Amino acid sequence: MSQDSPIPVIESLIGIGGTIREHHWSWKGKPQTLVYEVMGEGKPILLLPALSSVSSRSEMRGLAKELADQYQVYAIDWVGFGDSSRPTVQYTPALYETCLRSFVQTMFSEPVVVIAAGHSAGYVMELAQKQPPWEWVVLVCPTWRGPLPTAMGEHRWAYGILRRLIGLPIVGQFLYILNTTRRFLKFMYRRHVFADQQNITPELIEQKWKTTKKKGARFASAAFVTGGLDRVRSRQDWFNWFQPLPVPVMMVIGEQMPPKSRQEIEVLAHFSGVQVYRMPGSLGLHEEYPEQLAAGILGFLEKYRSRKRRF
Repeated sequence: MSQDSPIPVIESLIGIGGTIREHHWSWKGKPQTLVYEVMGEGKPILLLPALSSVSSRSEMRGLAKELADQYQVYAIDWVGFGDSSRPTVQYTPALYETCLRSFVQTMFSEPVVVIAAGHSAGYVMELAQKQPPWEWVVLVCPTWRGPLPTAMGEHRWAYGILRRLIGLPIVGQFLYILNTTRRFLKFMYRRHVFADQQNITPELIEQKWKTTKKKGARFASAAFVTGGLDRVRSRQDWFNWFQPLPVPVMMVIGEQMPPKSRQEIEVLAHFSGVQVYRMPGSLGLHEEYPEQLAAGILGFLEKYRSRKRRF
């Protein structure tokens, strides 16, 4: 197992409370930095936060603390989000596939358990088709289609125009600010991220808002919202990754997930061999209910490893 050097000083978000490190890689000949944290000891578990306008490893803080009693936990900031590089480039699925593959190949010498929230699921399942780097996969409220294509349909040409507008210096920044105000973030969290409105505190919204204020934040955010980071473009292609399953997969379903996302995940759970764990929560249940999620994951993981030892 390989590790990059610890960071002596960094202007960081809250994080998970572990040791902050940097992984250096390149994209089209240009150096990039992926920031991650490590805490705990034992066999490694990789935590991948959901892609969103406020994505950061800090959303994995509670889950990491629960798992770190038994495992060594790695939590990353995706490129374009959190404390990682936010280059002015075209954010594409190929960039994220390269980013994840580089990190996994550098950090881990053997297959690792991975827990992926939301849109991270597509990148995990894609790598699972190619010499799987995963021992066991947990998909927490997985999604395969970005917010605009999910809500408004497959008008990809229009979303591409919007993405280019947001990339413009003045107009783009104005459009981005309109969609990342504290009031709008609170509305989105109430609508489909947290299940209990009492958990949407002013402190939480302030922290999320601050993640949107970093230089270059709008580029990756715009790509995600407009469907530019969708690893597949059809339901059938998404389902094909699970038939047959290349590795053991546990799927976590939140009881308060948005109807369209819940419908997709229920169909997938019914027609594939995934293990299913149901619990309260919506798309952000990994942040809202980390203790219950960790209990479910650890229970399934222990059963899986017990069966493996018997054979």
